[in-house]
Amino acid sequence: MDPKQPFGNSNTTDIFGNKNRSIKPKDPKDWRSPKDPIDFRKFWKPIVISTLIFVALLVVLTNTYIVKENEYRIVRQFGEVVKVQEDPGIKMKVPFIQSVTTIPKYQMIYDVTEAEINTKDKKRILIDNYAVWRVTNPLSMISNAGTIVNAESRMEEFIYSVVRTELGQLNYDEIINDENSSRGSLNDTVTARVNELLSTDEYGIEVVDVRMKRTDLPAENEQAVFTRMISERDSTAQDYLSQGDARKLEIEAQADREAQEVIATARKEAALIQAEGEAEAAQIYNESFSKDPEFYELYRSLESYSKTIGEDTVIIMPSDSPYARLLSGNLE
Repeated sequence: MDPKQPFGNSNTTDIFGNKNRSIKPKDPKDWRSPKDPIDFRKFWKPIVISTLIFVALLVVLTNTYIVKENEYRIVRQFGEVVKVQEDPGIKMKVPFIQSVTTIPKYQMIYDVTEAEINTKDKKRILIDNYAVWRVTNPLSMISNAGTIVNAESRMEEFIYSVVRTELGQLNYDEIINDENSSRGSLNDTVTARVNELLSTDEYGIEVVDVRMKRTDLPAENEQAVFTRMISERDSTAQDYLSQGDARKLEIEAQADREAQEVIATARKEAALIQAEGEAEAAQIYNESFSKDPEFYELYRSLESYSKTIGEDTVIIMPSDSPYARLLSGNLE
């Protein structure tokens, strides 16, 4: 090392003759402290707060439910019903231990399974009904029926029982034409009776209406009934035809009798009028001819000529006969 060379010179040589570049001392103005490490502890508090807010929102959203106007909301806790919400709005439940189910509040239509019954006149018919019903007391429905399906099943049993009893007291024609039934409206009777049974057992449901969609005959009896109906209609038609023919003959006889009476009356009146006219004419003739007997004799002779003498008439009589005198032109 050259003693003359100032200490810290970058141009130095090692023992092997290689030049080494020494580190120059930094300018105090350019000096910077080394980069400080990131302190994550100052971010823990915001992260924890955000997480808690997210969890709270998630809990609120998952335990909030909406009650609509056409439904009941059933709140259960460990399987037991603790609350029934029927007022519309936003509701809350206790997280993790409560659950919410829905029961319709609106009217529902249930298609009753068709059944075969016997009428009062011993005819077998198939009845296909439908029912319009609704839930009126969700607690009673859940307690006694459990589910909507079970409630419909019990309602169907009651409908079948009542329909079989009521229709068993009616003839087939009364069932077909319910308006002319002496028992009034069959549908209203069935609806009222089914509601009585449901109310007695406290099923919490109400039947609004029960209607018959279709009334039909069993397949095995259909052809026989059709044949009997055709025979009855033919017999009825023959009765109508016979009654019509009898009525026709009666009307014709009445018309002929009235016609004969009218004709006889007319002839009688005509004869009377004619006799009166002839009598009046004879009277007029007598009065006229009595004034001039000779003219009357002449008129009578001329009348006889017109009636007895034609174009080819040959009359043989004496020439001096008074009757021939006029023909010969002798008027004396």
